[in-house]
Amino acid sequence: MRRLTTILLLNLTLLALAAPMALAQNSGEGAMGEVGDKQVTNAGFILIGAFPLIILLVSLLQWRLDKRKDARKKAVKAAGGDSRWRGGW
Repeated sequence: MRRLTTILLLNLTLLALAAPMALAQNSGEGAMGEVGDKQVTNAGFILIGAFPLIILLVSLLQWRLDKRKDARKKAVKAAGGDSRWRGGW
């Protein structure tokens, strides 16, 4: 399963990297045609805003998962843990 996942991720990465070359025309123009300064600037602003947003969302996801893990640990500890470790005959 791990090998399959690695192969699939590698193939997706290679296809994503090859897509702009496949869409390029003779003069190096992509699917959007000739691109002006305004479009390049707007794309840059989108990237500047997108990266912190992605980092924020992933951090919030990790925080929620850690919170759930801590709650699960506390519930196991409150229940006395595994019966093998309670002691007694």
